[in-house]
Amino acid sequence: MNSFDNAIKGTGFPAGGVSQGKSIPSTTGPSFKDALNQAGGLVDMKKVANDAGLGDKGIKFSNHAIERMQSRGISFKAEDISKLNEAVDRAAGKGSKDSLILMNDSALIVSVKNRTVVTVMDKTALKENVFTNIDSTIVM
Repeated sequence: MNSFDNAIKGTGFPAGGVSQGKSIPSTTGPSFKDALNQAGGLVDMKKVANDAGLGDKGIKFSNHAIERMQSRGISFKAEDISKLNEAVDRAAGKGSKDSLILMNDSALIVSVKNRTVVTVMDKTALKENVFTNIDSTIVM
C-alpha cells in the first residue's frame, strides 16, 4: 500500500484511486441540492426578478452569488431587486463595466455589461476586504 492508498483509506474510494471510465462510489443520503432545499430552500432569483416586474431584462445572479447569499443568509425583496436594477442602469449610463454596489448591509459585485451579480457579501465579510477590478461604486 502506498501513501496515496493510506490517504484515501476509509473515504469510500477504492485503493489505487479511480481509473478513467470507472465511476466513483455513490454515497447514501440526500444530494447537496436536496439538503439545501430542506435547510431553507433554494432562492429562485429569476422568480424574484420577475416579481419585481423586471422580466428577462432585469439583473441576473450567478450561481456563485446565489451560493454566497444562501451560505451567508442574505436575501433581497422584489423592491430591492428593482432598486438594484436601477443602480445597474445608472452605472451603465456612466460607462461602468464592473461595479461595487453597497445595499442593505450587503456588498454586491456586479458585471454591469452582463447585468449579472457576480458575488454577494454581508457586512461581516466586508471588514478589511479589498475590492479590485471595479470601476465604480454605488451606495444605496
